[in-house]
Amino acid sequence: MPTTTLLETIWHVPDELWSLIAPLLGPEKKPGTVGRPAVSYRLIFDAIIYVLRTGCQWNAIPRRHFAPKSTVWGRYQQWAKAGVFQQAWALVLNYYDLEVGIDWKWQAMDGVITKAPLGGEATGPSPVDRAKSGTKRSVLSDGRGAPLSVIVAGANAPDKKLAIETLGSIAVAHPERVINRLHHLSVDAGYNYADVIAGIHERDYHLHLRPPAKAVIEVPAEKKHPARRWVVERIHA
Repeated sequence: MPTTTLLETIWHVPDELWSLIAPLLGPEKKPGTVGRPAVSYRLIFDAIIYVLRTGCQWNAIPRRHFAPKSTVWGRYQQWAKAGVFQQAWALVLNYYDLEVGIDWKWQAMDGVITKAPLGGEATGPSPVDRAKSGTKRSVLSDGRGAPLSVIVAGANAPDKKLAIETLGSIAVAHPERVINRLHHLSVDAGYNYADVIAGIHERDYHLHLRPPAKAVIEVPAEKKHPARRWVVERIHA
């Protein structure tokens, strides 16, 4: 498959999505303006997506397809400080809610440890990687796997410490819970602590907690309900 096709299909922001995000970025430098040549925001945004999708270093951004690393990095820092990515996330979630509908009924929460060799504020010694620098990412998803909340902390932060903060940091307003609109929450055994369970119940969730690993689980011949927690694990993957 040609490289240009890969760039367009994997890293290029679709027109419909770009039409939603572009207004958040502010006015662009007009071509012909005195100073450095203008680089379109869309090209810079595509380059940021490229870094996130590949996990490459900023220096590895293909300049022939995007823009100089310094330009991309500078805009990334500017937009991050201005809260652009948080706004874009909320905007896309609201759009998703209008077009498809957020599945509030079945939510799932889980945390994962990722490498962070260059360090940073939200990093800590990883308990699963010889105390190397790492990050713990705690995510809450809707029933289809759309991320509703993300909290980042050091890799040594246990899931239980991030659970309530994750539930309280949903990026968009959620509907009021009523008797005929139960909100279910599926989590693994890492959240099996009395204070966490109490906090979940205080937020009117119907909790589905996986038993400890050593517990004997009876699997019925025919499952009455499908697995629900895997959608948040897919996000991490």
